[in-house]
This record gives sequence, C-alpha cells and structure tokens, in this order.
Amino acid sequence: MRLAVIGAGAVGRSVVELAGEHGHEVVAVADSSSAVVSDGTDGSGGAVGVDADAVVARKAERGIVGDDDPADALAADYDALVEATPTTLGDAEPGFSHVRTALERDRHVVLANKGPVAERYGDLRALAADSAGDVRFEATVGGAIPAVSTVEDIEPSHVTAVRGVLNGTANFILTRMAAEGLDYDHVLSEAQDLGVAEADPSFDVDGTDAALKCVILANVLSFGAADDPADAREFTLADASVEGIRDVPGSVLRLAAEDGRTVRLIGEATGETVRVAPRLVHENGTLAVSGTQNIVQIETTHAGRLNISGRGAGGPETASAVLGDVGRLG
Repeated sequence: MRLAVIGAGAVGRSVVELAGEHGHEVVAVADSSSAVVSDGTDGSGGAVGVDADAVVARKAERGIVGDDDPADALAADYDALVEATPTTLGDAEPGFSHVRTALERDRHVVLANKGPVAERYGDLRALAADSAGDVRFEATVGGAIPAVSTVEDIEPSHVTAVRGVLNGTANFILTRMAAEGLDYDHVLSEAQDLGVAEADPSFDVDGTDAALKCVILANVLSFGAADDPADAREFTLADASVEGIRDVPGSVLRLAAEDGRTVRLIGEATGETVRVAPRLVHENGTLAVSGTQNIVQIETTHAGRLNISGRGAGGPETASAVLGDVGRLG
C-alpha cells in the first residue's frame, strides 16, 4: 500500500523506516514546514517511494524532511494517509483537517494522533461514512498493545469495561516511588534526566494522556454497541473524571506496601463513563505492571477478563500499531 506520512516525530519517522518491512511504500512525508513527495515510477506504473534513510537523516540534520510544501504531501497519490502529528485538544487541528482531506479524496486514514478520535469522534465517523476510505486508530491507545482491535474482535456490545495502566511516564514515577521510598518531585527529576518524562510533564502526570485513551475506548464501546449511531453517546475529554499523580505522597505508597498493595494510575472506560485516578492495587496483581509498561484489561460478558500488556509508547512500538492498521486496510 502507498502511504503518505504526515508528522515526522518519533512515530512518523519510525513508520517511514519500517514501512518497507511490512510491504508498504512511503510516497510522501511531511512535517509542519516541509515535505518530500515521490514523483517517479518503476517503469510499470507503480510508484517509487521516497528514500527513507535520506528523509530521516535530513530531518535530523536540517530539521526538515524535504523541499516541497506540506500541502503537496496531502495531495500526493497515496492509498492511506498516516496522521502522526502531535495530539491537540478542542478542535483537534490541524490533524482533523488532514483526515478530512484524505477521506474526501476517498483515501484511507490511519491515526497515531489521538485528537481527532478523542475530541471529534462523531465528526470522524460522519466523514468516513461518506467516503470510500476507512479510518483506523489502533496506535492512539497503548502503543503496540492491540487494545482497540481486541475490543472490535470481541464486539463492543460484549465488552462491559476496559481499564488499565495507560501512561508509561506516570507508571515509571509511581514504580520508583514505591521501590525506593522516594517522593514525587525527586522521582520526576530522575525521570526527566532519563528522558522518560518531558520537561513539561503535565500531559502525563495530570492524567490527560490516559484520559484521552480512555475517551477513545469509551467511544468505541458506545458507538460499537449502538444499533443506530445517532443513539450512541459521544465522549470527549470534557466528559472524563481525571485525577493525576502529582499529589500522591511517598507515605501513601509506603503504607500501601505494608499491606501488600501499591498505587497505579488506573483509567477505566465503559459506554457510559470515563475515569482516571490513582488507585490501590495488589502489589503482585495484574495491574501492578512496573516501569514504563502498560496493561489493558478487557471485561467481557462471555470470555471473562482479558489482559494485554506491553510497551505503551515509543516510536517503533507505536509505528508497529500503525502498520498493523495499514495491513488491516489492505
């Protein structure tokens, strides 16, 4: 499949680098200020992709991916658009407009950007309903963990809840606090030094990232279980109850350990509610994953509880989910 990749951060670059291993051709790449678009053919009508190594090297050395305009990538001849720009809230722009452009051209869309799925899910479905293209978004929830596709395979009407540890930064901090008896501020500084936490960690430690993932899952459950999409409840971040980990004292973790428990930032989604907050869990329980690991628990009506764990972030990990979605479209 021919791909246009919009966004050249860690995920976008990894998609460009790994697409060939999955049998796909990247014919266009864009960042916020530049693009590179393939204009060649292989002599038999097939597109020749961009030079992945050159794109990645140019981005690292010059801060741009090419000499074309970003709009040229959206207008390129591709089968699927990979939207990997940073997540934005509210109107979810510019990601949502990129999605609209592709769907109006009857192209497929694969999202790593959470914004359009979490903040404008109804609009996204309406655009897809009027297009010959389809929309996939496995990579928006849990990196390499196949949470969305597993819910879809079971069928949302047979899933009563999805919960789990969905942010690696928050989980790393809580794990270190518990293991070393340290307070939040000390461990946050350590996480920033290691590159596990951003200079501004708010998106992760305040629970926003986990909440967006749960909102996406709630939308999948709500719309997937509805006989008529008009009857489904649409969720956005504003509908979520969110509490982060900034105010979790080290003393709470020490007291919890005396009782064989620990604290994790747990998100939960149903077709009716979204909640994210620090919760006590058994220290040897399924939800007590350590470090930057994530876990998703799926409660089902007939198959019991399913647990899926793995790396919930990272360029290659998230790109694997993106390319898995591309494969499903093919």
